[in-house]
Amino acid sequence: MSHSAQEPIDRIDERGAAASALACLDRCLPLLGSPPDGLPDDLLRPLWHCVAEGGADWTDRLAGVRARVADAADAGAGQGPAAAGPAGAVVRDMLAGAPSGWEGAALRAWAGVCAAAALDVHERLGGGPLADGEERRQAQILDFLADAPAAAAGLRPVLEVSAEGRRVLRAVVSRRGRGA
Repeated sequence: MSHSAQEPIDRIDERGAAASALACLDRCLPLLGSPPDGLPDDLLRPLWHCVAEGGADWTDRLAGVRARVADAADAGAGQGPAAAGPAGAVVRDMLAGAPSGWEGAALRAWAGVCAAAALDVHERLGGGPLADGEERRQAQILDFLADAPAAAAGLRPVLEVSAEGRRVLRAVVSRRGRGA
């Protein structure tokens, strides 16, 4: 994570921290495979709902998402080259590192770890414009969350920026899978 991201993460509330971390994780989901063989784009939807609701049922919803990832791995879904390699492990580690409780300090620490991991993955997959784009998306999301708490403004802009990043990374993973 760039030094420019840590300061805004330290200033955001629980919802903002959880949204920031989820957005990083969301953008990296293509590394676990793409539908129909990989995990669905809406995998994190229960956690996004939880953020919108201020942490309601965080522990249960997090356990449910983790179980879906584990079930997919057991069933062989999402086991393409990216999912099986270090990049896929980083994404699984990001999810595993999510705090089981809804507490500000733990969520901010997770957001910092996720931001660093997402940037590292983008550096490994191509660096340059790919990593610059990830850093820009992180800054956009953190600016939004700092300016307007997630509860007050809604999460739509965060989700839109995250979806853009997921599409970019999916294209990179797809090109790599084709050997291009």
